[in-house]
Amino acid sequence: MNSKIGIVIGREFMERVHKKSFIITTLLMPLLMLGLACAPALIMSVAKGETRNILVVDDSGFIAQSLKSDEKTVFSIAGVSLDSALNRTDISGVLYIPADVENGSKAVRLYSNGASSLSLEIAITSNIDDIIEQKRLKEYNIENLGTIMEQIHSDVKLQNIRNDREDGDNQSSTALSYILGVALTFLLYMCLLLYGQMVMTSIIEEKNNRVLEIVVSSVSPTQLMLGKIFGICLVAVTQIVIWGVLIAAISAFVLPSIMPADVSAEMAALNAGTLDVNTATTDMDLLQAISIMGNVSYILQLFGLLILFLIGGFLLYSAIYAAIGSSVDNIQDASQLQSFVIFPIIIGIIFGMTAASDPSSPLSLWMSYIPFTSPMVMMARIPSGIPGWQIAVSLVILYLSFFALVWVAAKIYRVGIFMYGKKPTIKDLIRWARYK
Repeated sequence: MNSKIGIVIGREFMERVHKKSFIITTLLMPLLMLGLACAPALIMSVAKGETRNILVVDDSGFIAQSLKSDEKTVFSIAGVSLDSALNRTDISGVLYIPADVENGSKAVRLYSNGASSLSLEIAITSNIDDIIEQKRLKEYNIENLGTIMEQIHSDVKLQNIRNDREDGDNQSSTALSYILGVALTFLLYMCLLLYGQMVMTSIIEEKNNRVLEIVVSSVSPTQLMLGKIFGICLVAVTQIVIWGVLIAAISAFVLPSIMPADVSAEMAALNAGTLDVNTATTDMDLLQAISIMGNVSYILQLFGLLILFLIGGFLLYSAIYAAIGSSVDNIQDASQLQSFVIFPIIIGIIFGMTAASDPSSPLSLWMSYIPFTSPMVMMARIPSGIPGWQIAVSLVILYLSFFALVWVAAKIYRVGIFMYGKKPTIKDLIRWARYK
């Protein structure tokens, strides 16, 4: 690499990695992501809402005595009229059940003394639905109908095994693949926007300070632009590498130490192909997810591919950001031109979420080849285990597109950095790109 470009890369890289914000964000982000993943379960296990006392006024004559109370909701039969029950202030609410509730002609009404909750309303409606269904079943006068219904109940367990992979690497969790695909897509989305805008902002600041006019006396505009792009790209890659190492360490050392012994035994049996899914005490999807997340080589492979698509996507979009930053004098003018960058990224994340749910669809395949959407869409498909040649084709197209686009962006950059006082139009940018 040209020594002048290397100097610019070193300056851009060191200027950013020495900031406290970079160090704090890099170290805390994996912990924050882990905390967000565990927070819902932790909150559910710790938080205990107050018990709701519901007074039931039942005109149907058969619902109230069959309502099942639990630790969160306690039902009690009123034994008084609805008007009298509504005057009670020492209860959470009054549940009124009309006489023709079974026919569904009138709605069940809940009079709440205060704000209600979605969980309470769902519990009440499901409770009443079960009672009505049981009453209707009894009307058929079939002996031992309850026992028959229990015997015909089916609970099929599905174990997803990839037939196109070798033994030992054939476990697959569709749910985990979807979650990983969406997470990697959002991570790329944030990196492309955040670090791409760094390139644009840096150029605008140096242009306003007239620093560029001094720098280009010893470095060509193209070398300066490439140095900025590669320097900031190296910052993004460094952050992703650190995250990958931390997550791999958690997968290798922390996850096995906190896993219960019975879960570890069932996971080992699953990996060996000897697990009996009918006798397993742990949910099959959870076992497959733990098995995949405990595979350090798989984690490192994911982050390796993430880095390749991050570099390609960043280089592609940062070339556009650099062209925009060189052609304007302030952030306000740049925001109007950023739509040419932001819209393709947004389209990429939309199709990335679609690809995560159906990675083999023709639409997902072709959107993973289009360079402006391929980083997000392909990273959404990769956790599902797509063929390697598709990844290779996508990367080749992405990097070739960068070389073509950076050639155009360099022409705009070398003219735009010397333009002041006029907001360029699209025609101006096209004309600058045509200059020889």
